[in-house]
Amino acid sequence: MLKNIIEQNEISKEIFDEKQDKIREQALKRFIKNESEKDVIVPRKIIRNNTMESRIKVINEYDSNARERILDGNDLFPISYLQMGFNSGKSICRIQIRNDRGGFIGCGTGFLVSENVLMTNNHVIDNMRTALNSIVEFNYQDDINFMPCPIYTFRLDPEKFFVTNEELDFTMVAIKDNPLSEKHPNDFGYLHLISDEGKILKGEYVSIIQHPNGGPKAVTIRENMVKSIFDDFVHYLTDTEPGSSGSPVFNDQWIVVALHHSGVPNPNNKNEWIANEGIRISSISKFFVENYNNFTSEEKIFIKEVFPNIDILSIPNSHQTNILQKEDGYDSTFLGLEYNVELPKLSEDMKKDVSRKEDGGYVLDYTHFSIVMCRSRCLAYFTAVNIDGNQAQNIKRSGDTWVFDSRIPIDAQYGDDLYSKNDLDRGHLVRRLDPVWGEKAMQANNDTFHFTNSSPQHKNLNQKIWLDLENYILKNAQNHNLKVSVFTGPVFRSDDMIYREKFKIPAEFWKVAVIIKDDGKMSATAYLQTQKNMIENLEFAYGEYKTYQVPVSRIEEITGLDFGELSKFDPIANIESSGMVIEGPESIKL
Repeated sequence: MLKNIIEQNEISKEIFDEKQDKIREQALKRFIKNESEKDVIVPRKIIRNNTMESRIKVINEYDSNARERILDGNDLFPISYLQMGFNSGKSICRIQIRNDRGGFIGCGTGFLVSENVLMTNNHVIDNMRTALNSIVEFNYQDDINFMPCPIYTFRLDPEKFFVTNEELDFTMVAIKDNPLSEKHPNDFGYLHLISDEGKILKGEYVSIIQHPNGGPKAVTIRENMVKSIFDDFVHYLTDTEPGSSGSPVFNDQWIVVALHHSGVPNPNNKNEWIANEGIRISSISKFFVENYNNFTSEEKIFIKEVFPNIDILSIPNSHQTNILQKEDGYDSTFLGLEYNVELPKLSEDMKKDVSRKEDGGYVLDYTHFSIVMCRSRCLAYFTAVNIDGNQAQNIKRSGDTWVFDSRIPIDAQYGDDLYSKNDLDRGHLVRRLDPVWGEKAMQANNDTFHFTNSSPQHKNLNQKIWLDLENYILKNAQNHNLKVSVFTGPVFRSDDMIYREKFKIPAEFWKVAVIIKDDGKMSATAYLQTQKNMIENLEFAYGEYKTYQVPVSRIEEITGLDFGELSKFDPIANIESSGMVIEGPESIKL
């Protein structure tokens, strides 16, 4: 995971400013469009009953004038209104955006939406790398004597939870405790998010607590009329400044109705603002409803903390795909018509334990790769992928969404239950970037996130040792414009560890790579890696683990697969089956 974070683009002051300018332009377009449309102004007293009813359940029962304020603008408030605002402001913080070297990029505002989750804008924190480098500061404000209050600083934990969306311009990310701090994040409380619509109406007033220009906490109270409400956005006439991005927008009950994200610039003077724009909380909630089944079990826990009343019963089962049989799976003639590299053959016993589709076939074709599944183990017997280094594309990884393959039973595929709350990764058997080439690169990228393509690998294997080998194969294909066909899979043994009373964890993984060398000769090399010492204790892993180059015949022996004539093209076919330790690329025999 950490390597994937580091590979993300580092933010710069220029990029940060460009994003803000783009968002302001979009906000202005929406504002102008709304102004050009002749809306019929409905008196505030003529409000649909269901809208009013949705507000009643969030009105403080001791606030006798609240109903009148909503309907006809009564400006009487209980004095507790001010205390409620002060309490709401405790969970709001300044965000310092920094690069890898600690250099200051800019500031934004954020606020806690649960004890463990902070919300801000996507344009403030757009990826996990930026989140790791950023600093959040609570209590950055002046006291009643206009003296600075003590500041409490925390880091973010995107590896634990991170969800972002550019269209709705929001980011939610886990926050870390600071053992050196006198306070903890949960000491500041959090703002409850309500999914229901109707929390704000046109003509009402909103308040915003913010860090304008990155300065001490400030507030604009009620002189901020809501001008228009769209499906996802709300416009209001209020005072904000750069640095206010990511602030909560409150109604008169101090309920968060929107996430502030941009001022609307004056088209005749870019230094002036004619309105402000926020993203409706109901739209952000809707995003999580529509995508709920695509999140992992761990992510769902965080989501339920933020939106405890989210209607999961209405959520469609998007965790299962309706993928059709494709014609562009693994190609046996990919290396050339004269080099036919067939899929490995299953033994008769293996055929009896294969996951089959409705038509009786068992080869699952995806974009540029294919998979054959073992029914009893719920994992792949093997995967087969074609890699084209000449057409390779570097598609960035974002928002891993793992799905089941609907062509075989769901109970024949290990899902998130295996991978939650442990050190096991959903290890890609077909590496994500391997099939990502040509016109269907994006489709291939998405296809790799099927549970059929995952296998439980300890993070120390998946993110270090195994990855080094995969990187070597792909790098050589790209550098030399090579085509490579690669087979990968786990070794199934009867004594494999049983985990959580139902999951069998493979202790070894293998890979066979086939290339055509400069002299026109085929080369088939095989590799074996173990995680046995790693998985014996999933909480504590230590020691050094080796990669071995072994004869292809050794892979056939331990898996039961038949690779046909590939052994004839194995440069170490005559070496004993234990193979050779691979210390680096120079150790590989081609």
